Amino acid sequence: MSDCINEITDGFHAVFDSQGGGHNNQKHDGESRSCIVPFIDQNKHLSALLDEPRIHGLLCSLLGDDFNYMGSDGNIYVGDTNWHSDGWNEGSLYVKIAFYLDSISRDTGCLRVVPGSHNVDDAYGAALNDFLPQPNTNFGMPGSDIPSIALDVEPGDILIFNHRLKHSSWGGDNQRRMFTINCGEHVIDEFIPGLKHYIAGSARFWLDSMYGEIMKETAGPQRMKHLEQVLANEGHLAALSAQARKDNKEPSRG
Repeated sequence: MSDCINEITDGFHAVFDSQGGGHNNQKHDGESRSCIVPFIDQNKHLSALLDEPRIHGLLCSLLGDDFNYMGSDGNIYVGDTNWHSDGWNEGSLYVKIAFYLDSISRDTGCLRVVPGSHNVDDAYGAALNDFLPQPNTNFGMPGSDIPSIALDVEPGDILIFNHRLKHSSWGGDNQRRMFTINCGEHVIDEFIPGLKHYIAGSARFWLDSMYGEIMKETAGPQRMKHLEQVLANEGHLAALSAQARKDNKEPSRG
């Protein structure tokens, strides 16, 4: 996406500037990650990335022509991110597309992954899920020394990976810019409860709807196909978010 990186970067900063520059309408303090959800939904040019032929074609090839858009987050990262997966939803494949706006390498905060760790039904994947989040205790080494593949990136590069894949980053500064598009397969009736559970998880971001108004207002027929199933199954989200506002002093940072 290097051919449109300037427009993408302008959109990134436009959204952050409209939200105070950092987390929860506050300036980015350089001490903690700033996170805005939903993200691309708040800018018409970024929302249109869901329609962009390269992005749309990639998602269709992995998830089917009727894939679900599952939301987006924009981030200014600070420091290290320990090993983790983004989800373990049963029955459907979910992927994340990460858009990078800075040059980052192995020792300056790029994504590191453990190949095969998304296979939760085998002994290897199950063991990593149990032991990798506490590398010092379980392997006698810091997380930064775990054998892995480092994915260096330049502005405009994108990475796409299974939500189940174990990933981390190490050595980054306090101004790393990245945003995501999350998508999943269209869910058959058997797995609708899992879809609703996924949606419920977004209450931590204080969302009344999974999608921003600009995303919905600017959607043509093709994009709406990727919004409809989530919109039809998010009726419980607003009440959960109302409770999250009572229970927490700020929306989640990730």
